[in-house]
Amino acid sequence: MPAMMPQRAGRAGPLATLDGMSALRLLALDAATSAVHVGLQAPECCRTLELPAGAAASAGLLPALQGLMRDAGLAWAQLDAIAFGRGPGAFTGLRTAAAVAQGLALGTGRPVIAIDTLLAVAEDARLALEAGAAHEAATATATATATAPAATDPAAPLFWAMTDARMGEAYAACWRLTAGGWQPEQAPALWPPDALAAELAAQAAAGACLVAAGNALAAHAQAFAALPASVRRLPDAQPRGAALLRLAAIDWAAGRALDPALALPLYVRDKVAETTAERALRSSGAAGAAGAPAASDAPGTAGAAAAAQASSAAPPAAA
Repeated sequence: MPAMMPQRAGRAGPLATLDGMSALRLLALDAATSAVHVGLQAPECCRTLELPAGAAASAGLLPALQGLMRDAGLAWAQLDAIAFGRGPGAFTGLRTAAAVAQGLALGTGRPVIAIDTLLAVAEDARLALEAGAAHEAATATATATATAPAATDPAAPLFWAMTDARMGEAYAACWRLTAGGWQPEQAPALWPPDALAAELAAQAAAGACLVAAGNALAAHAQAFAALPASVRRLPDAQPRGAALLRLAAIDWAAGRALDPALALPLYVRDKVAETTAERALRSSGAAGAAGAPAASDAPGTAGAAAAAQASSAAPPAAA
C-alpha cells in the first residue's frame, strides 16, 4: 500500500441542504485535472464554468473569472472567500490555482478555502447520484445509501475518488459518506492502478458498499475492468464548480477559511519537476540532474505570473 499523506478533518454538516449559507458569496476554482473548473455562488445566482487545462490555463483563468464576476454584477470586494482545489493533480495546474486564489485574496483582503480535489470528485459523484444523472447498473441498496445514510451506519458507502496521475499511476483517496458529512478513510496517495483495483475488490468482497469515481477509471480501464459489479462506477466525475462551491460553503461554516499565505498545493508526488529534468538529461546523454527544481519549491514562472496578474487586476464594476 502506498505511503499516506496526513488526513484532514472530516467535513461535518448536512449534505442535503446548506441552510443559512445562501447569502454567501464564494468563488471557487480547480485546475488539478484535465479541465479547469470554476464556480461562483451569490444570493443572486450560482454559475459554473469548465475551461481547457494545460498551458492555456494560466493565461485564460483570470479573464474567465473576471467575466464570471462581471456577468454576475459582483466586485471582488463583495466576495466572502476564494476557494481553490489544492490537489493532488497536475503540477502546473495546482500552482496556477493556488497562485490565482492567493493573488485575488491578497488583493481583496479575503480569506482562502483549500479544497481537496479528490473530495470534490467524490462530491461531484454524490451530486450525480442524488440527481439520478448516473445510469450505470447498481443495486437499490447502493443508490439508497449513497443518498441518505445514517451517521452511524457501518454500511454507509465508501467513495473512492481517483484521478489519472500519468506515469502509470493514479491519485486516489477514500471517504465514507454519512449523514454528518464526509469522513476520511484513506488519505490522498499515489497508487499503481492494479493495486488500487485490488484494494477496491477486497473491500467489495468484504461487503463494503463502494462508489468509484473519477477519470482514472477510464485512463486505466484495463486495471479496473475486473472490479465486481457491486462497485458503482462514475468515470465522468470531476471537481466541478457545483461540488467545489458546496464543499467551500461547508468549510466556511466550519471556520476552515485560511490566511492567503496558507494557499498551498498538495502535491503528493514530490518530484514531478525533478523527474522530468532527469529524464531530459538522460535522453541527451548528460550525467546527473544537479539543480533540477523540486515540486515543493516556491511557485514557478506560470504560478508567479498568475499571482501578480490576479493581485493587480482591477475588480469588475458592481451592478
